[in-house]
This record gives sequence, C-alpha cells and structure tokens, in this order.
Amino acid sequence: MAVLSEEQSMLRDAAKSWVQEKSPVTAFRKMRDSGAELGYDAAAWNEMAEMGWAGVIIPEEYGGSNFGYLSLGLILEELGRTLTASPLLASGLAAASALILGGSDAQKSEWLPKIAEGTAVGALAIDEGAHHNPTKVEATVSGGKLTGKKTFVLEGMAANVLIVSAKGPDGVGLFVVKADDAGVTRTRLHLADSRGAANIEFKGAAAEPLSGGADLIDKVLDRARAGVAAEMLGSALQAFETTLDYLKVRVQFGQVIGSFQALQHRAAKMFTDLELARSTVEAALAAIDADSPDVPELVSLAKAKMGDTFHLVSNEMVQMHGGIGMTDAHDAGFYLKRARAAEAAFGNQAFHRDRYARIQGY
Repeated sequence: MAVLSEEQSMLRDAAKSWVQEKSPVTAFRKMRDSGAELGYDAAAWNEMAEMGWAGVIIPEEYGGSNFGYLSLGLILEELGRTLTASPLLASGLAAASALILGGSDAQKSEWLPKIAEGTAVGALAIDEGAHHNPTKVEATVSGGKLTGKKTFVLEGMAANVLIVSAKGPDGVGLFVVKADDAGVTRTRLHLADSRGAANIEFKGAAAEPLSGGADLIDKVLDRARAGVAAEMLGSALQAFETTLDYLKVRVQFGQVIGSFQALQHRAAKMFTDLELARSTVEAALAAIDADSPDVPELVSLAKAKMGDTFHLVSNEMVQMHGGIGMTDAHDAGFYLKRARAAEAAFGNQAFHRDRYARIQGY
C-alpha cells in the first residue's frame, strides 16, 4: 500500500465517511430506479464539488487544490466501493487533464475554474466505434469547424465542454468544443451499469485546438485509465468484503460455508489478486504524479490487472451468494455490471496486454 501524506490520509478518510453516510449502494439503486437522465444524482455531485473533489488535480491558480493523481485516485477508490455515479472521472480527471496539459491560458481560465467548482462538466470524446481504438480518428477539423461522430462518450449528456480527438491542419490532436454548439447532436445511451453516456455527432461545430497533438491524447487517456482502475479497485474490494462476510454467516449442510476448503481457496485467490492489483494501480498513479517515463506501461499493467481482478471478484460474488446473488434484489448484480462496463472503458484487458507487450518490445 502506498505511503500517504497526512493530507492524503485526511482526504481518503473524508471520502470514506461521505460515501458511507451520503452515497451507499442504496443511493445508487434509487438513482437507477429513478431513470435519471444524466446517470448520476446532481445533488450528490454538487456536494462532491463543494468538498473540492472536482479540483483535486487542478492548479490552485484555477481554483483547484493541486493534490495530484494519487490523491484523486483515493477518492475514486472510495466512490467505487459504493458504485457512486458521478462526473468526477470524466470531468475532474480526464477533461481537466487535457486542459491542464494542452490548454492555452485562455482555455484554462475559461474552463478549469468551472470544472473545479462543479458548475461545468467536461467529457472526453475519443472512440468512433464499438471498441476502444484511439488511433482510429476519422473526425476532422477544417476552418475551425469539427465534423464527425464519437461513440460511448462517458458523461456525454451532462457535459458542458467536450474534449474531442480529430484530424486538424497539423495532424491528429484534441479540440475543445462547447456542448451547446448548434453543430453538436447528442444521443443518450442506456448502459448495463446505468451510468451516463452518449453517442455524439458533430456537424460543423466550432472547435479550438489544444497543443500536444497525438502525444497529448495518449497522456490524457493514460490518466483516465488510471482513474478508472482506481475506481475499479474500490468496487472490487467492496465486492470481496461483502462476499467474505456472507461466507462467514451462510449455513449449508449444517456448517458455515466459509469452512469449506474449496471456498477458502477461491477467497484466498481473490485476496492475493486484489493485493497485486492495488500495487499496480498505486504505482501507475504515483508515476503520473512523478511525470515518470514509464507511465504508459504502468497504466496498461494496472488497467489489465484490475480488469481481470474485478471480473473475477464480481463473478465470484454472484456465485458464492447463490440464488440471491442472481436477483436484482441483491447488490451483486450491480458490481458485476459495473465490472463489465469499467473493463471496456478506455481499453479492455486484451487492448492493454497488447499495448504493454508492444511497449516492452514484443
């Protein structure tokens, strides 16, 4: 486990306390059942913003706290435990990272303070097909106008500003587009994990370039991937702990099922995998904070390992809970659905194993 500063420990403890009191899994169930169009509770998001979470990585001069990615990862981990849906990942991490790394002074001044205070939501629009493939870019910018389509944009319906990959006069790069532009058409998607997402079509929407080109896309995506992995870690830990508690109380054949050796072996497998996954996630976040040259490989390692682990733990949660685990009345199904959606976000295990191998020279 990473050695945390006093400020980071306080931030983690505050996040843990808030999600337990204000955003338990029952709150997620209520949000899902309400059919919330944005895929999250706006009141809960406002509370997060008031606590400063949306500005954790944003420089102080733009209204943030500049606490770094490991600190934001601690918050995402706690939110993941109770499956709390919010734009924190898409806005406070992905979109904010793009503006911090590639934005002009004017772009930063316009959007970062609003993102930090939660009055504006940002979203990252990269993919153009059913699978994550950031090198496939057919959207184009000509004369400052963007034309093209983007798929599975997380928080696409809630976004006020879109960070879009496209081919411009100087090659592939990221562009800033206001979501209320007349050339932007958004179609809401209904995902298995009940989170907010949209397909977006651009027809001559005004677009401002960010500096950095294709390298900026990779840097921003790696930060988003590390954030997803941190949230997945929290969800997987909670799924495991819930399952472990059940093994200690469920009686079958006159014995607590946790006494069965086969189930003990499966629980031990989950525990060791979770410990290994935690080390990869924390290493990736720490590398980003240190601006280390091995960020790409550490991020892909973390996303691949965390994907495998959350997949396993969510499956075992359903299996070990037996019949009740198969019903919507139990929370197990929520964790399994979230696992499948999070695995696919910004590249699944196959994508990142292949990327890791290529970085290593294979």
